[in-house]
Amino acid sequence: MKLSITRAKQLKAKPDETQLGFGTKFTDHMFNMDYAPDKGWHNPRIEPYGAISMDPATMVLHYGQGVFEGLKAYRKASGRIQLFRPQDNLRRLNRSNEILCIPRFDEDFALEALKELIKLEQDWVPRAPETSLYIRPTIFASDPFLGVRASHTYRFFIILCPVGAYYPEGFNPVKILVEKEHVRAVPGGTGEAKTLGNYAASLLAGQKAHDAGFTQVLWLDGVERKYIEEVGSMNIFFVIDGEVISPALQGSILPGITRDTVLQLGRKWGLKVSERRISIDEVLKAQEAGKLQEVFGSGTAAVISPVGLIRYAERLITVGDGQVGPLSKRFYTAITDIQYGRAEDPQGWIVPVV
Repeated sequence: MKLSITRAKQLKAKPDETQLGFGTKFTDHMFNMDYAPDKGWHNPRIEPYGAISMDPATMVLHYGQGVFEGLKAYRKASGRIQLFRPQDNLRRLNRSNEILCIPRFDEDFALEALKELIKLEQDWVPRAPETSLYIRPTIFASDPFLGVRASHTYRFFIILCPVGAYYPEGFNPVKILVEKEHVRAVPGGTGEAKTLGNYAASLLAGQKAHDAGFTQVLWLDGVERKYIEEVGSMNIFFVIDGEVISPALQGSILPGITRDTVLQLGRKWGLKVSERRISIDEVLKAQEAGKLQEVFGSGTAAVISPVGLIRYAERLITVGDGQVGPLSKRFYTAITDIQYGRAEDPQGWIVPVV
């Protein structure tokens, strides 16, 4: 396929890099590509950022058949721009496609198209410390049809957004609330896919947590309601008596790329790293015994998010001394140093753009 490029005639003013926030400002251009049964994926193009016209019967609006990804572009001190593990994001997007009955796309072509888009928008990649360009690839069902079936047509688009810190607190411990009433996903469902309904299912519990003064929800499994799965929009880690533990992937947990990065780095450093089921009772007992050393979330948006306080029912659990733990800080520093080019890339994770 040949990628066509149409440049915007009028460019937007760049935002103040010290006031970026997250997910509010978007660049001048976007990538679009269409799918039809008789053509496959076709008409790949970079064009001015703009609204997508939809029929009121467009299937994604009624049945939620859509998937998306999140990754970032980083500017090095030299001014060069690079991506962190983009192949893994595109591979995971295709895995989500499989689960949602959406046709696979060519990952190599999508990566080259993404690089071309970023080259065109390179002035939007911020230069301020710890800022980046957030990348949101999305695919949605585009048939105008009312009926429960997989769509025949699809739109694949990528939009870009300069961002600062995901949490207003910055790299400081957050408070999380263990959710006992609601569930996010169950094995055999769509929990491991990055799809629209999973996030819709989290909204009510998340709103209740925010109203109670907490930053995120800690989800338990949807069957026994005792095994820990994810925290909000991130994977979760516990450091108990020197062991770094991440809940095992069993079909209801998103296989996070930052999660995998933490696991790989931890093993490289010689730490005891485990992927296994961990119950909320085990966490409570570890805290009572003085063995709960750290808790932190991992994800593209925040990278590492240390947890200082957990509420379970009426019980408040202070993690460690309530401050950022040494491993949380070490992982955050190691990952961001690779992403911004301040440290060598030991695993071949970096893809240069320009």
